[in-house]
Amino acid sequence: VAEGNARSGDLLNELTPMSATNALSTVRFSDWDLSSNIANAISSKGWDFVTPIQADSIPLARAGKDIVGQARTGSGKTVAFGIPIIENSQPTGQTQALVLCPTRELATQVSEELQWLQGDKGLKFVTVYGGTDLEKQAKVLDAGCDIIVGTPGRVIDMSKRGHIDLEHITHFALDEADRMLDMGFFPDILWCLERLTSRKQTLLFSATFPQEVLEAANEFISDAEHVMSEDLDVEVPEIDQYMVRIGRANKLWVLGRIMIRLTKEDQVLIFTNTKRMVDLLVERLERHRFSATGLHGDMPQNRRERIISDFREGKTRVVVATDVAARGLDVDGVTMVVNYDIPNDSESYVHRIGRTGRMGRKGEAWSFVSGEDAPNMTKIISTWNMVVNEVDAPALPDGVDRDPVRKQMDWGENADVFGMVPLRLSIDATSKLEIHNFVTSEARLPDLAIGQILADGTQAIVEVHREKAQHALDALKGKAFNGAQVNAEIAN
Repeated sequence: VAEGNARSGDLLNELTPMSATNALSTVRFSDWDLSSNIANAISSKGWDFVTPIQADSIPLARAGKDIVGQARTGSGKTVAFGIPIIENSQPTGQTQALVLCPTRELATQVSEELQWLQGDKGLKFVTVYGGTDLEKQAKVLDAGCDIIVGTPGRVIDMSKRGHIDLEHITHFALDEADRMLDMGFFPDILWCLERLTSRKQTLLFSATFPQEVLEAANEFISDAEHVMSEDLDVEVPEIDQYMVRIGRANKLWVLGRIMIRLTKEDQVLIFTNTKRMVDLLVERLERHRFSATGLHGDMPQNRRERIISDFREGKTRVVVATDVAARGLDVDGVTMVVNYDIPNDSESYVHRIGRTGRMGRKGEAWSFVSGEDAPNMTKIISTWNMVVNEVDAPALPDGVDRDPVRKQMDWGENADVFGMVPLRLSIDATSKLEIHNFVTSEARLPDLAIGQILADGTQAIVEVHREKAQHALDALKGKAFNGAQVNAEIAN
């Protein structure tokens, strides 16, 4: 396999023998006697061996079987459903196939991939999604097309307006079914399926299969071939995963350490949980002289498409995005994913880290885990039985002696749920009242700023509210208690 990949062109020339074995099967595209237009298109890409999901699903789909396939992002599933759809479609101007995707970005990408995959067959593809001019889109549809790739909402809208005829479509593909479920699209999908009365084949692909997806699939695919792994571990990309335990106040410090080590060949995708955080992080990175581009759903559609295009072409090296906005960012060159915010569900984590290490390439995933993130991260690791190495922030590169982002004292991370920070004082007393009076007097703190006090005669642990903790440390250091100088520090 490795020798075959060595001859298979630019797409695979970075694969090592081991990663190639993991990414590809021993089946060749040439083994299948594909139609000449598809075979020539694949050959022009330099592709030789197929991926496992392609090896398992394409022969069944070409034989007319319905497919329920489990395939992680970057495993070649677009080609897996694209080949049978293209082979079964003819350039007549009558819509014969429909592909539904969860987002505009993914629909655009799938359409582009199917376009090159068809070679010179001459099929007309139309991409249908919200956020674009309805009348222009209607005119394109009315002019006729062979295959529609779209998002559920706009496909339904165009169907109700009479611009899409679902009744005569024979082939249907559903991409990223689990994300469809997460985004609340399943009622829309069922609406479409009820009207696909001439449907001869259904191809459903998903990175994970929550019970709700399996139950829904059984409703509209009665006799499908299930092509999926029983081991959840295989759905986690073969990449190096690291996590740094750090409070929110210093996540930017760790990110700066990572960014300063990037090479010109690196492309990085940074995930946050909110649109607001995307904007803030881009602003903060630029303030520290790091170039980054934000991507989220509040941006105009044409701008989002331009950002994705620039990232895919390597013009943009660092993109900060939310989960939904990044669904179309299937870029083979991504070398690193950073979870600046830990996602709320384990499936989103796998989708995120699947953006790197694609097609067997080397990749890294870094996660910044604060105290409040820890339960989520523990759940993610246990759900997928993953190995995530807990490490310190990366060291500064050779020749660099100054952090690009200064580390801060993070009182929030050191505080308990009540906002109290434990300080250790070198005080030889056991009277809690005496210690309390010393702290409030010397640091000029109100009684409410002091919490529990523990003392054993050699030292005391005094809880101070996080808003007063730094002030208390500065005020108490070097003060005298019973004639001895006091040392004050945070108690681990």
